[in-house]
Amino acid sequence: MMDKKIIIDKKELSIIIERLCYQLIEFHDDFSNTVLIGLQPRGVFFARKILEKLSKILAQKEKIKYGELDSTFFRDDFRRKKNVLKPQFTRIDFIIENKKVVIIDDVLYTGRSIRSSLDSLVTFGRPKKIELLVLINRRFSRELPIEPKYIGKSVDVINYERVIVDWETNNVLLLNK
Repeated sequence: MMDKKIIIDKKELSIIIERLCYQLIEFHDDFSNTVLIGLQPRGVFFARKILEKLSKILAQKEKIKYGELDSTFFRDDFRRKKNVLKPQFTRIDFIIENKKVVIIDDVLYTGRSIRSSLDSLVTFGRPKKIELLVLINRRFSRELPIEPKYIGKSVDVINYERVIVDWETNNVLLLNK
């Protein structure tokens, strides 16, 4: 039997998204030299919400450059998993050369997905700077020295617990197996 606990509800998620957007605006001004990259598969749902809110806040006539990245083939466990990894799509129709890149993901756990995304990003140019924005920062579970600059919420989770972002209900759940 799994125990479920809501750690972020719909109202709190809305507040977190708005706060993160204002933090991005503080550091990136009008986004003329910044691109946002949502990570496949689940980070794109969060990235789209961030992009939508940013566009409303800034009331921009020009669109913020936004792309979606799949780094399946750059993962260090690509050939080690029992189940075959199914790649998603990458949609980046611009060069990131000398741009500030904000990578957006839903949950930061071991850091391995972020590492693979860094490897795959260089195929689109050499960025000036890369920052990481996450909805949930699972502390105490990192396997690589990767830390986000922008954090929705940090949670202390033990190994047998899972954090699930349910984009249908806009709730973040903590599952205890």
